[in-house]
Formats: sequence, structure tokens, C-alpha cells
Amino acid sequence: MDIADDEPLRTEEPVTPHDDLPRLGQDASRTYRLGIMGGTFDPIHNGHLVTAEQAFDDLGLDVVVFMPAGRPAFKRDVLVTAGEDRYAMTLLATADNPHFVASRFEVDRPGITYTADTLELLRALYPGNVELYFITGADAIAEIVSWRHAERLGRLATLVGATRPGYDLARAKAAIDASSYDFDVVYLEVPALAISSSYLRGRVSRGQSLRYLTPDAVTGYIHKHKLYGVRPNRYSM
Repeated sequence: MDIADDEPLRTEEPVTPHDDLPRLGQDASRTYRLGIMGGTFDPIHNGHLVTAEQAFDDLGLDVVVFMPAGRPAFKRDVLVTAGEDRYAMTLLATADNPHFVASRFEVDRPGITYTADTLELLRALYPGNVELYFITGADAIAEIVSWRHAERLGRLATLVGATRPGYDLARAKAAIDASSYDFDVVYLEVPALAISSSYLRGRVSRGQSLRYLTPDAVTGYIHKHKLYGVRPNRYSM
């Protein structure tokens, strides 16, 4: 769905039609900061969680919403685990953190998932005293100028680029500086970003442990639902 082709969503009250989104904006005298952690989460891992926690602390966010992509635009030619499973694992991984929320916002939307459309919809759902912070990797920041409707991203949200120690930000900063768009970018150094979802999928297929890489509840879900080529006779936490 492209928001440009549809009637914009509007609401006068600081509530949303999607029950699992946090309700922010009630106090008109203050500013709220909503973090949006987007990604495929196939599966979610501790790198995602540490990144969101650090963004929450460093940027003074009120809450971080984890939004598994429905049909990721950049993975249309790649086999992606069903949205229901990715949402369920995200829900399990974030359940014990009071300032994390897992949302079906993108999973339930029809069509290809585009970040600009998601942010446009969220901007229409929340009042003006709610600021949006879109959290992604620094690698993605370097490519963001080529994303669909990239010109809309800068006016919709502050971009948060998470980096790992020793990562060279020159490429990302050069891409942003060279663009004609007005992006507001904040960079965060996050030690746990050496972990990746593809690495976890490979370990599962080889029957290796995921302990300390993702919450145990996510590991249990993977084995119970036989995801990522898990070996049926081996349960390795």
C-alpha cells in the first residue's frame, strides 16, 4: 500500500486504531519520543534488543516499538519466514521489558512494506507532540537515500543509525551529506551488533546453540515450530 494513493489517516484524540501501538500524546504540554525499531526480525536477537535499549536510554525515548516487516521491499526475492512467526518471536523477546512493545502494524498491512509509508501512517495517527525516531543500522543509513520516497523520511522522523565498535561511518555520512534531502541522523555505537539474524539461522540449521544470542523463549519457539531447518531430534538452547 502506498500512502500517497489513499486518504491520509487522521485522529483528533491521542489514541490509535491499532490496539498494540502505545498511546502517547495525552499531555499537550510535553513532548513524547517514540522509537520505531523496524526490521525483518528473522529471527530477532540480542543485538536488536541491546540496540533498542541503548536508544531508549541515550535518546530519552518514552517507548520503543518493534515492528516486524510484513513483506519487506528489499527481500522480495528472498525466502522470509511467515510474518506471524516473526511477530510471535518478537513478542516473546520483548515481553519482559516495560518500555518495549511488539506491534503487528506492518505484518497486518497488505502489500509491500515501505518505511516511508509506515512512518507516514504513524505520523498521521499521533499528535504533533509525539516525535518519531526510526532506529536502523548504519549500513542502512548509507543506503537510505535510494529508498522509496526517501525525500519523505527526513520530515517524518529522526533517523538513528546503530553502529558496532570500529565501524567506519564515513560511507554513511558521505551518502547523507551528498544527498539533497534534509536528514536528521543520530549515530549510536552498540557492541552487540556483531550478531546477525543470518548467523542465527545458520547455527540453527547446523544444530548449534543459540544461548546468549537470543532470548531462550525465542529459541524455544524456533524449535517448537521447526523454523530454519532445525533438527527434529535435537533441542539445543
